[in-house]
Amino acid sequence: MSKDATARGAQGDFDIVVVGGGSAGIGVTASLLRRRPDLRIAVVEPSDRHYYQPAWTLVGGGAFDVTRTVRPMADVIPRRAVWVRAAAAGFEPERNRLRLADGGALGYRQLIVCPGLRLAWEKVEGLDATLGRNGVTSNYRYELAPYTWELVRGLESGRALFTQPAMPIKCAGAPQKAMYLACDHWRRGGVLDRIQVEFDLAGAALFGVPTFVPPLMRYVERYGAALRFNSNLAAVDGGARKAWFDVKDADGNVRREERAFDMLHAVPPQLPHDFLRDSPLAGAAGWCEVDPATLQHPRYANVFGAGDAISASNAKTAAAARKQIVTVAENLIALREGRPMPVRYDGYGSCPLTVERGRVVLAEFGYGGRLLPTFPLDPTVPRRSAWLLKARLLPWVYWNGMLKGREWLAHPLGN
Repeated sequence: MSKDATARGAQGDFDIVVVGGGSAGIGVTASLLRRRPDLRIAVVEPSDRHYYQPAWTLVGGGAFDVTRTVRPMADVIPRRAVWVRAAAAGFEPERNRLRLADGGALGYRQLIVCPGLRLAWEKVEGLDATLGRNGVTSNYRYELAPYTWELVRGLESGRALFTQPAMPIKCAGAPQKAMYLACDHWRRGGVLDRIQVEFDLAGAALFGVPTFVPPLMRYVERYGAALRFNSNLAAVDGGARKAWFDVKDADGNVRREERAFDMLHAVPPQLPHDFLRDSPLAGAAGWCEVDPATLQHPRYANVFGAGDAISASNAKTAAAARKQIVTVAENLIALREGRPMPVRYDGYGSCPLTVERGRVVLAEFGYGGRLLPTFPLDPTVPRRSAWLLKARLLPWVYWNGMLKGREWLAHPLGN
């Protein structure tokens, strides 16, 4: 088990400090220690649990056991790393120092910023107060994904609303995947024609990579779902089963519309953590600024970023982090040893779009929407093989590969 530093007033100097114990933080720590076992690395993470979040959509569709998506943090921290059980509070890159919320501080030679993002439930009036009851749920929270499935199973008529906030969000396909799996269950149960399904998107496109829009639209039409673009969830009254949306017209004018619901799957706005947004490391939008190819900070050469917290335009997915980990590990070690940085990240991200139970459109793409398929198959075709990859293989690879520093199919382009 990893050495555990007390959360109260932690102090110390390390070769590398990693901020965040999520997919990117644990993965990059493991990869670095596989390359250089003698590195002194601290992982700063206050939570005592680690989640495999990509499976929560499957949980909400009744296709995965939620207890298989969580493990104790102590079990996933790499053995030779030091786990600092504290929250980050601020960065002092000029002094090579990280401030902690408990009053402690850590010094470093290199810093890797990967604290993930913040789910801003409070940005939707009334939402947080009604989550988990009154028909209001979200697959973006561990304890709520099973409630999604409870609602889906129990609904036989009425109106089901699914929402998607403004980008960027983690796993941009997850809001519509919740809708597809629910609709497929209702279709199989013979009740879909008695349910009004509506997908409200704050943006103007169903998916950010145009290649995948036609196959997705075929499922939208198959399920009879109404798409409402430029429609952003603004407020919820769970007790009254009402939601309000700010709807923008072609001239940019916004009006507020009221909708009744029997089920509401809500996705919150997603923002950088305050301690990052207010720091010297942040770019204009508040994310950790990085060079999109090397993932090195443009102003502080000994700082790198990975995962959902960085400014690069890639999709915020675990699959993106899987390739970013290799980029950061290789480039950081090259920097330490005075060599040119050898690896360039191509913006790879993957979104296995679960369009029905048993079939997935495996969307893999990089910067600019360039298709980057792993397999020599038409990526726009829904496949059972992609479902098996999503539901069975990838969870195993995550726990036994990515978090252990095993970089299977994870190497981006070299220079």
